[in-house]
Amino acid sequence: MTERRLVLVILAALTLAMTFSPAPEAAATTVTPMSDLKWSAAAIPGVSTAVVEGDMTKGPSHFYLKYDVGLVTPVHHHSPDHYVTVVSGTLALTVDGKEHRLGPGSFFALTNKVKHTARVEGKEPCIMFIDARGAWDVVPESAAADKE
Repeated sequence: MTERRLVLVILAALTLAMTFSPAPEAAATTVTPMSDLKWSAAAIPGVSTAVVEGDMTKGPSHFYLKYDVGLVTPVHHHSPDHYVTVVSGTLALTVDGKEHRLGPGSFFALTNKVKHTARVEGKEPCIMFIDARGAWDVVPESAAADKE
């Protein structure tokens, strides 16, 4: 067999093997009713989390964040970009000096470590769904300024 024919046979065999090789495993389907959420107290009093996908301490994740009635956060930022939908309650979010009152169904995206504050209004906790694109953290602006 000539060298050229051998190369063609090898290429054909590789193509055939790739055609019949199993497809990469698809991401697992996740279904989590609200009643099945497992809430954990966060390091900040008045804040709880319920992770539904990923590990929020190690990388991208999806989780619920619950702020108790009356919670007011100091100015802070988060390292990962994150995308948030308010599920219940009312959140007063201040970004770039402007306050936004956000009720159920409201969406916001906080990117590039933007500084912000949040306050729960009304008589019920505020529950949000978070799509975090990296390991979750909370960096108080006083701590961030001290590092500079």
